[in-house]
Amino acid sequence: MADEHAVVHRATAGDAGGDRPGGNRDGRVKAGSRGSRMNVTDARQAAADVCAALRGGDLLDRAFERRVAPLDARDRRWTQELLWGMLRRRAWLDAVLGARVRGGLARVDADLADLLRLGTYQLLFMGSVPAYAAIAETVELAKQRHGIGASKLANAVLRRVDRERDELDVLLPADATESLALANSHPAWLVQRWVEQWGLEGAEALLRANNREAALTVRPFGIVREQLEAALEEAGVQVADAPLLNDSLQLSGTGSLTELGAFRQGHFFMQDVAATLVTRYAAFPAGATVADLCAAPGGKALELSRTAGTVVAMDRSSGRMQRLISNVRRLGVTNIHAVVGDAREPAFSGSSGSIQLGDTAADGGEGETNATEVLDAVLVDVPCTGTGTFRRHPDARWRLKVSDVHVMAALQREILREAGTIVRPGGLLVYSTCSLEPEENDDQVQAFLSGNPEWTLEPPPPGTVPASVLDEGLLRVLPQHHETDGAFAARFRKVGA
Repeated sequence: MADEHAVVHRATAGDAGGDRPGGNRDGRVKAGSRGSRMNVTDARQAAADVCAALRGGDLLDRAFERRVAPLDARDRRWTQELLWGMLRRRAWLDAVLGARVRGGLARVDADLADLLRLGTYQLLFMGSVPAYAAIAETVELAKQRHGIGASKLANAVLRRVDRERDELDVLLPADATESLALANSHPAWLVQRWVEQWGLEGAEALLRANNREAALTVRPFGIVREQLEAALEEAGVQVADAPLLNDSLQLSGTGSLTELGAFRQGHFFMQDVAATLVTRYAAFPAGATVADLCAAPGGKALELSRTAGTVVAMDRSSGRMQRLISNVRRLGVTNIHAVVGDAREPAFSGSSGSIQLGDTAADGGEGETNATEVLDAVLVDVPCTGTGTFRRHPDARWRLKVSDVHVMAALQREILREAGTIVRPGGLLVYSTCSLEPEENDDQVQAFLSGNPEWTLEPPPPGTVPASVLDEGLLRVLPQHHETDGAFAARFRKVGA
């Protein structure tokens, strides 16, 4: 077992650039090889490449979409199960592996450590993968990317994990918070914050919710829920009711959504229940001219367009706005105007709350309007730490730093302050986040009201959203209570006729 204790340090990916033939969903190795090198499934190659992209600062969704594009639908689902699952259990996997590598996992090259995590997750949590396939292909990946020494280490460690799978007891820390963090694979500093908010039991409920797979939820558009449900079921999609909303649907067994006839015909778009509740809570008047200042990727702007007269959707990222523009075209929406701009310097007239719309139509500039619009309402769904979306974005928990909470809070104060200057007297301003942190939510509301006496907090009309998500007039959606993403919103009214 000497190889088990080898420590490999490599700065580059080694000889990873060889053939990458496809593989089977159950993890079996495809027949055939080039020289002495066995083939590794494309799905596993893609998973390893996504991990490398995450270490380079990329986001999971974006890295995944780029690297699984050549795969078929079944291999994409398999790769997603592997990556999302590994990231949700990463700390626990590290404890298992760390006890089986001399000096701990931290001494192993970061890329090799990710390969070991992926292999161990396949062994312990993916019942469709035979142990020999999980071990053999991980070993081959280690060899291709780092050389023979790394492959020997991977082989020894994974075989030991497989041999000891029925007695893999992880030694938990004596401290209750640290124990909770390790058992549920979350950073201890973040768990400590949540224990202070909700106690040990409440925090544990949140951690467990974060580690459950997020449902795929869609919103009907242009047709009623019953029509969409019938169309999806006819296409073989399993449909269920979504929590808290009677017109959203949760899907499973979908394959590729973009291949569905209902998708191509513009009959639905994807949006979590929590995000839809923010727009319901906003309760902007029918026919109003509204602005969504941090609009990308555009789901809330689409929702607002159902009843608004005009929606000005603005975001600083032209790349991210392309998703909104694509959905606007697919759904046939005509009242959304896309504007690239910074919410800290919104291109609106502060004195009148007006905007000159020119060459900003969501058709990407092909259409043009020169009408001057007055802003009746503004939604500002600010950038945030996203701690309410960890079930959907498991990479975020490992990327977040303590300082990020304070950095985001400062940015949010600036955006909210500027948003308040562009709403007409008597108009509405809704501030929202997908964060669970007080600094980004309640503290921002109190600071804004203290510094802006012309604004008052106003709850939505009765019955607008379920009472279970209202907290003294504020919207508060919690993953551990509502089986959705987390969301927060506050609704302000500007004094004046």
